[in-house]
Amino acid sequence: MSGRGKKPAKAAKVMKTKSEKAGLQFPVGRIGRFLRRGHYAERIGTGAAVYLAGVLEYLTAEILELAGNAAHENKRQRIGPRHIQLAVRNDEELNKLFSGVTIAEGGVMPNIHAQLLPKKTAHTAASQEEPSGSGF
Repeated sequence: MSGRGKKPAKAAKVMKTKSEKAGLQFPVGRIGRFLRRGHYAERIGTGAAVYLAGVLEYLTAEILELAGNAAHENKRQRIGPRHIQLAVRNDEELNKLFSGVTIAEGGVMPNIHAQLLPKKTAHTAASQEEPSGSGF
């Protein structure tokens, strides 16, 4: 023995998931596995899973933000299916994306046809236009 002692152990390599490398919350590895097992194509590149995870994360964040605003308007702390329905149907692009989707327990959008509303006659229209006597 040369008397130098043992070689210092190499620092363990810190493992990083694909999601951490991409800076995403959605599981890139799992989405890649689903893409491969789904037989969508003969060959699936590694970037496809990262891109799809990013798109899904963005859409989820967008829907949750709008649904959170809808819940806040209804004085609620929790987002429910009704809030998701209101968020999706009030946004033009999300409504087009979700056009063929039924959200369970989401209800319907409040809508009254103009034909069903009471007609404004000349008498009611004139009374609404007159200023009140309050002086303001």
